[in-house]
Amino acid sequence: MTQFFKDSLTISPDIIQKKATGTAVFKFTANEKGTISKIIIYYADDALLAAPIIEALKKSNHKWIIPDHEKTHDFIIPFIISFNRPAVEDGKLRKTVYENYVTRSPIISTDQVPLDEATLLPGVVLSYDLN
Repeated sequence: MTQFFKDSLTISPDIIQKKATGTAVFKFTANEKGTISKIIIYYADDALLAAPIIEALKKSNHKWIIPDHEKTHDFIIPFIISFNRPAVEDGKLRKTVYENYVTRSPIISTDQVPLDEATLLPGVVLSYDLN
């Protein structure tokens, strides 16, 4: 499943341009056939990171390798997105990363989050190249 997301999640040019990094935690509901019916963002360091994750989740319909008796639960899945550090760092890169950090738009749950019966899936760690 982790490999599915590494193959299916497309880092947008906007993320690359802004050198965006961060964590996003999603909850989704899937039926016994693997069809996703609901996606909830519990947390995201930046709203910019959410769109490609949602698109990858939508591509995952019917592709889950989850035992049948677990498919009726909700699932929580964390994503960690970062860029591969270049061999030589420069001040421009640091400035861009800092500017993204101070202007980002986090998505934060402001109320309690009912989890009901949920299965925590392994985290998906993705790194992208800056060039």
